[in-house]
Amino acid sequence: MSKRCLNTIKTEAWWDSELTQGKHTQGVAVSLTIIQKQDLADFVANLIPDYRVAGPTESDGRFLFSIIEDVGDLRLDYNTTILPPKKYLLPTREPILNFSQRTNGKAKQVDKTEPTVIVGVHTCDLHSFHLLDLVHTTGYVDPNYANRRQNTLIVSIECLKPCTDQSFCKSMGTLTADEGYDLHLTDLGESYSVDIGTEAGQQLIDKYARTSEASQEDMKRLNNVLSEKWPKFPYRLDFDISDLPSLLSLSMKSPLWAELGDRCLSCAACTNVCPTCFCFDVKDEVDLDLTTGKRVRLWDSCQLDHFATVAGGHNFRESRALRQRHRFMRKGKYIQEAHGYLGCVGCGRCGQACLVDITMIGVLNDLYRLQEVEGAS
Repeated sequence: MSKRCLNTIKTEAWWDSELTQGKHTQGVAVSLTIIQKQDLADFVANLIPDYRVAGPTESDGRFLFSIIEDVGDLRLDYNTTILPPKKYLLPTREPILNFSQRTNGKAKQVDKTEPTVIVGVHTCDLHSFHLLDLVHTTGYVDPNYANRRQNTLIVSIECLKPCTDQSFCKSMGTLTADEGYDLHLTDLGESYSVDIGTEAGQQLIDKYARTSEASQEDMKRLNNVLSEKWPKFPYRLDFDISDLPSLLSLSMKSPLWAELGDRCLSCAACTNVCPTCFCFDVKDEVDLDLTTGKRVRLWDSCQLDHFATVAGGHNFRESRALRQRHRFMRKGKYIQEAHGYLGCVGCGRCGQACLVDITMIGVLNDLYRLQEVEGAS
C-alpha cells in the first residue's frame, strides 16, 4: 500500500501493537480510558452550554449531522449521513464580506466562529478533514476555514460494520485512523473506550466527563471488538489503491467516459454529498436599500454545466463526459499530485446519491477491467 494514500491499511496485528498499548499522539501520553454509555450522554449534555455541539441525528429514517440541543437526539449507531460533517468547516452558504455606501464602499470581513464540538465522526470523514486542512491551511490560507478549524474539536467513533453497500473505506485505507481526532470512541457494549488524541481532548474529558481507567478486561474486550471488525469489511476494489493514479492516467481516453456522460444528469448530487469536494462560487448580493450588501461564498460543483464557462462564453468542459472524467481524475489523481493524498475516502455517499447508478466502486473497477483487456490484447 502506497504511503501516499490517505492512511496505511492496518492489519489485525496492528490493533494489538498500537491501540491497546500506551502511545504518544500530538504530544499527549495516551492510555485507554473508559466511559459508560450513560456517562457519555452526560458528557455531551455538559458540553452544550459551552459549545455548539453537532452530531448525527435521525430524520425520516435517514441520518444527518445537526446541532444537538437534546442529547437524546444523538445517534451514534448511525450508518452514514446525507451530508458530511465538513459543512461545519465549509458552510454551504457563507457571508465573507459586508459592504456599504455609508463606509465609502469599504468592505468588512465577516468571520463568525463559534467554539464547536463535532461528535460521532466516522473515520472516513476524519480522513477528509485531514485533506481539507491541507487544502485550506497551506499555501494560500483560507482565514475563515482556519479560524473555524482552530475552534472545532472532533470526537470520532470507530466503525464496527460497513455503513452501506457503497462504502469501500477498507480499500481506500480509511477504515481506521490513529490521529486527527481529539477523542476517539470505540463501542464496547455497555461502555466506550476513549482514545485521547490531543491536549484539548484531555481537557474536555477532565472538565466535562466522568471516566475510569481501563482494566485488563476492558483491553481484552477492545481487542476482541477490533479483531472481529476487520473481516466484516470487504475489499471492494479489484486493485491496490496505490495503483489508482496510474490507472486513471492510462484511462484518459477510455470509452467509459462517454458512456457515463450519456447517463449523467448533471444534477451535482455526487459532489454535493462528497466530504472532500471544496469547489465554491462567490456572489455579491445587494440589499433592497441599494446601499448595503454582502459577498457570499457558496458550494459549487464541477458537474454543473456552467462551472467551466469562462469569459466569452467558452465552456472548456461542456460535455457531461468530460465533467465525469474530471471528477474521477480529481479524486484519484489530481488531488494526490497536488497534496499527496487521494481525494476520495471511500464513504460511498456519491454512489448512494446518484440517480443513475454511477458509483465510485463500479467505475473504478470497470476502468481496471478495461485496462486489463487492453493489456492482454
